[in-house]
Amino acid sequence: MTTKPVVSKSGPAEPAGRFPEFPPRDDMQNALHLDDQGHQAALRRHLGNPDTTVVIGEVPIGWNIHTRREVIRVPDLLIAFNVDRALVVAEMGYSIDEHGKAPDFALELASPNTARNDERGKRIDYANFGVREYWRFDASGGRWYQQPLAGDVLVGTEYRPVEIHRVDDNRHWGHSEVLNLDVCWEDGEMRFYDPAAGRYLLTFDDEADGRLAAEERIRQLEAENRRLRNPQP
Repeated sequence: MTTKPVVSKSGPAEPAGRFPEFPPRDDMQNALHLDDQGHQAALRRHLGNPDTTVVIGEVPIGWNIHTRREVIRVPDLLIAFNVDRALVVAEMGYSIDEHGKAPDFALELASPNTARNDERGKRIDYANFGVREYWRFDASGGRWYQQPLAGDVLVGTEYRPVEIHRVDDNRHWGHSEVLNLDVCWEDGEMRFYDPAAGRYLLTFDDEADGRLAAEERIRQLEAENRRLRNPQP
């Protein structure tokens, strides 16, 4: 999947300032389930158009840097299409007023300290912002959230639950229309599955395993070629 690039007639927007800095999460959920797995990198490659598609974690969302209307929220993962990525980086946050739209996708990872706010306060605020889809992933299998995986899609001004399919106790998935990907909970790990291609987006470990397997195949072929060129008497 690639998103349609947008070319601004007035050129790149100038940053109006910067969002305040927020402390990083005080648990390991982002490192374990987003950063170490390489999901952001995989999503950026899959969605394409890096200048106008934002895939980034732990940056604040607000209406406007200066007026600070309403609240500022900091999702674990934010995805927005057809916006100025350079402006997000320059302002260290996502201004809905400046981009003229809310992010398209937000995801939160559960922990004992964040679960209540993720399921209530953030859900209300993301709907008010106009975030098209809001997903929640609980690696514990439902000890912190009400269920291992949950998604909401914005209908009008309110969220409606995305259908979550339970394959068995170890596998749950729901389809994101925004990403055209399945969001999966598998044995406590998050995966993104491309139903059109019939495969998962690759994690860092998947890519490393693929490279090692390819290198081993090359070594075997080289050894076989040497054997054929120099047959033993």
